[in-house]
Amino acid sequence: MNIAVLVSLVGTVSCFAPAQTGRAATNLAVSELELGVTEPLGVFDPLGWLETEPEAFERRRAVERKHGRVAMAAVVGTIVHQNHITFDGYLSKSADLKFSDVPVGVDGIRAIPTAGLAQILAFFALVELAWMPASKYDGDYGVGYFGTDIKDPEEKARKLNVEL
Repeated sequence: MNIAVLVSLVGTVSCFAPAQTGRAATNLAVSELELGVTEPLGVFDPLGWLETEPEAFERRRAVERKHGRVAMAAVVGTIVHQNHITFDGYLSKSADLKFSDVPVGVDGIRAIPTAGLAQILAFFALVELAWMPASKYDGDYGVGYFGTDIKDPEEKARKLNVEL
């Protein structure tokens, strides 16, 4: 009888204890991450973020793609500027600054007027705030590959993997 009372008391006390909330972890198997998986190696995750923070994986992947695209555009811009290919006209009419007057390299940033730098930063902020969510695949605008729809799923997966 005493044991039955003791067990019933333990049950009632546990209802007043705070609920144990663990971190919700999603088990992402390699089969669920088809895009970006290297055939012989599997998922490339050297820092182990997929195990510790799986919910942030898609966002990190989207951010990595974006940073890669910005870096590629920067390299093209550097090559163009190093070869003295410039736009005709003024960078700032009020400061009498032409595009051809901007020096090569990092010194070019110092030549841009403050209002121009503010416009560039405002544009970057707009792009950051209006960026597609990580749940959507960047570049998938529903029109296919350069206007042609890829019917073969293997070919589509291969082309999407090439982009990653």
